[in-house]
Amino acid sequence: MRVPLILARYIGRQFIVSVLSVLAIMLLIIGLIELLELVRRASEAPRGVPFLRLIEMVLLKLPTTAEKIYPFAFLIGGMVTLSRLTRTSELVVARAAGVSVWQFLMPGIAAAVLLGAFFVGIMNPIAAATISRYERMEDKYISGTSSILSISPSGLWLRQVGEQGIAFKEAEADEYILHALRMDQANLTLNRVIIFLYRKGAGFIGRIDADKAVLESGRWRVSNALLSRPGSTPERLPEYVMPTQLTLAQIQDSFSAPETFSFWELPSFIKVLEKAGFSALRHRLHYYSLMAMPALFAGMLLLAAVFTLRQPRRGRTGMLVVAGVASGFLFYFVTNLIYAMGGAGTLPVVLAAWAPSLIVLMVASAALLHLEDG
Repeated sequence: MRVPLILARYIGRQFIVSVLSVLAIMLLIIGLIELLELVRRASEAPRGVPFLRLIEMVLLKLPTTAEKIYPFAFLIGGMVTLSRLTRTSELVVARAAGVSVWQFLMPGIAAAVLLGAFFVGIMNPIAAATISRYERMEDKYISGTSSILSISPSGLWLRQVGEQGIAFKEAEADEYILHALRMDQANLTLNRVIIFLYRKGAGFIGRIDADKAVLESGRWRVSNALLSRPGSTPERLPEYVMPTQLTLAQIQDSFSAPETFSFWELPSFIKVLEKAGFSALRHRLHYYSLMAMPALFAGMLLLAAVFTLRQPRRGRTGMLVVAGVASGFLFYFVTNLIYAMGGAGTLPVVLAAWAPSLIVLMVASAALLHLEDG
């Protein structure tokens, strides 16, 4: 029997309203917690932060926070919808009319997939833009730090301020900006290097052009360096050593987080990152996990059905609901474990990104087949 269009629209609308309502309530609670945490951090900052600015920061962070709780919203929203339809006997009437569980769930699954595509294609770019602004405001008002690394199609740029003991001809620099075409992380070597040197109060004092620079403990070792200073003749040195406080870990930590790039921007940035010689595992994992999001939402809806399609008269409905919520938290921890293995390169990135969605879909489908079809 084919599900009547009016019934399909009714069921789909019920799922969408429940999911969005649950999502709004969860975001409200998380937003209040985030606001309290920002107030605490702002109280420890060297400069005062207006309360309205803190509220703005919370609102800017919420779209990215929503991406982390989408699966829970679909799980709990699906359980709310199916519990209500079961309690009001609407599901019983539909079954008596010859509508199977799979036909009954199909409008909800379609709504989950469509919402997933909407969240990935439209909401994710908005979240990427707002979290980028949030991080800039956090750097300005609270943490007082900023990224030392920038990756672009022209290569990578490093900026270091407050260095000591950088001897450059007759002067001494305390800041530098380094540009290189790419970096070999295996031996910490930068290729085709240009270093611009600055001194506080004096501005630009010179530049260094070199074939390569190797990051060692507490220093850059620059090979075949050409030292140029305004008003003097360039000088060629076979090797030039420049002190630095930078480490590889600090450089890697300065990468923009994958969440700051939209779904549409990630492929091009991944190419730029790999061209510069850096690993793009985290960014690839985030990209493929966004692709898997609609399938994950459909799987969470099926999982909700496993725990809420039980008839109230058969008892233990409350225990099943609690078990459903517990399964959501178990899924969260397993997902984080799989993502950590994918980010470390232990698992193939595509497998790590798609595994949570596929696991939920297969487990929920198998459980429904066992419960409903014997």
